[in-house]
Amino acid sequence: MLILKWGVAGAGRISHDFVNATQTYPSSSHEFVAVAARSQSSADKFAKDHGIPKSYEGYEALAQDKDVDIVYVGNLNPQHFETTKLMLNHGKHVLCEKPLTLNEKQTRKLYEIAQEKKLFLMEAVWSRCFPAYLEARRLMDSGEIGEVLFASVNFGFPLQNVDRVKSKTLGGGAILDLGVYILQFQQFAFRGLKPIKISVNGHLNSCGTDESCGAVLTYPGGKMAIVSASARVALPPEGVIVGTDGILRFPDFWCPTELITPNGVKEYPLHQSAVPFLHKNSAGLAYEAEEARQCIEAGKIESSHITHEESIELARLMDILRKELGVVFPEDSQDF
Repeated sequence: MLILKWGVAGAGRISHDFVNATQTYPSSSHEFVAVAARSQSSADKFAKDHGIPKSYEGYEALAQDKDVDIVYVGNLNPQHFETTKLMLNHGKHVLCEKPLTLNEKQTRKLYEIAQEKKLFLMEAVWSRCFPAYLEARRLMDSGEIGEVLFASVNFGFPLQNVDRVKSKTLGGGAILDLGVYILQFQQFAFRGLKPIKISVNGHLNSCGTDESCGAVLTYPGGKMAIVSASARVALPPEGVIVGTDGILRFPDFWCPTELITPNGVKEYPLHQSAVPFLHKNSAGLAYEAEEARQCIEAGKIESSHITHEESIELARLMDILRKELGVVFPEDSQDF
C-alpha cells in the first residue's frame, strides 16, 4: 500500500480540518510531513498543533521539499493558481481547494501542466467523494430512478461581512464561494451534458462582488436545473435529483451523511476524531484525501469523481454566471 506523504499550503481553518480528517486514517496510508504559510509563525503553530515535523514561510521551500509527494492547497482563492502551478512545476501532485482557480483560462492552464508532467491534479470538490454521492451515481447509472430530468439545489449562509467572500481582491462573491457547490451538484445530475441555455439573475454588494445568484440551466432532452446561492441569508441546503421513476434527496447536499431514495434512507456515518473540527461534517474531507491516494497509487492523473473536463466545465459555468452579473476579476484579462 502506498504511503502518501502530504505537504500543506496554507495554515487556515480548512487546512486544519483537512489534516484532522485525513489523520483519522491509519498513518500507514497518509503522512503529513510539511506545512507552509505566509508567515513562519503561522506555519510553526500549525505544525505544532498537528504534529507535522517541518514548517516553512512561503511556498517555494515546500515545493522543493523532496519528502513531499502531494500538496493540499488550502490558501485563499486568488493564490490557488500560482501555488498549484508552483507545486506542479516542482513535480508535486496536487489536491487544490475549490474553486481551483478564478476562471476557466487559469483552470485549463493548470490541467495542461498536470497532463504534460503526468501529475495527479484534482479540484477538491469533496462532495463527490462522499458515499452518498457514490451511491446516487450507482442508482442513476443503473436506471433505478429512470431518466433524470430535473435537479434543484440551494446553498446560502450570512457571509456578507466575511472579507474572503465580499472582497474582489480576494476572489470573493457567492458564486465562487458557494456557487461552485450548487453548480457541481447539477453537473453531477446531468453528467456528460452541457447546458444549451443559462438564465442568470442576482445582486451585487457594495464591493462589486455577487452576494446572491440564481440560475436556470436548460439541457437537451427536456432536462433542467434550478440553482441558487446567497452570501446574505441561510438557504435550506437540500439537493434534489428527479428521475422519471424516482427521486433522490440529499440533506446537507454539500457534505451528506444520508441519502433519501425511493426505497428508504441510507445513512453513512463519518469517521470520529478526538480533535474538534471547525466546519460541518469536515471528517468527510478524508474521502477526497483517500481518493487522491488511490488514484496516485494506480498511476492516474485525474479522479473519475471530478475529472479534469468536469472541473474545466465547472469553471466555465462560474465564469458565465459572473459575467451575467458583471463581476470581473483582474485575472480575467490574463493571457497564457
